[in-house]
Amino acid sequence: MTRIPTLFFATAALFALIGMAWGIQMSASQDHALSPAHGHLNLIGFVAMAVFGGYYALNPLAAASRLAMVHYALTLAAVIVLVPGIVMALRGTGEALAKGGSVLALLSMALFLVAVLRHARGLMR
Repeated sequence: MTRIPTLFFATAALFALIGMAWGIQMSASQDHALSPAHGHLNLIGFVAMAVFGGYYALNPLAAASRLAMVHYALTLAAVIVLVPGIVMALRGTGEALAKGGSVLALLSMALFLVAVLRHARGLMR
């Protein structure tokens, strides 16, 4: 497996562990006020990153492109900005990070579409 799928999968596993620990903490404290942030950490940090890693593992041509590393960095930035941004929004201390993180997440998914379409020609032959 090339470097990009490994980065996506390892980061996804790390975010899953953090998300699970956070979920256990919320359950133990019976305080689920930050559930939306926890959900986004699991959905984008674990699920989306694992799906992206799977795509790049199955398509080495796409994984070898410079676009793949940009995609990884953009997705990582989206999670790092969005999740704390949602926490801040839920606590009433501002929504700017949540908004910025949402845009980064949207751009990450758009870049994934570009990667898939760019490399679809080679897969259809």
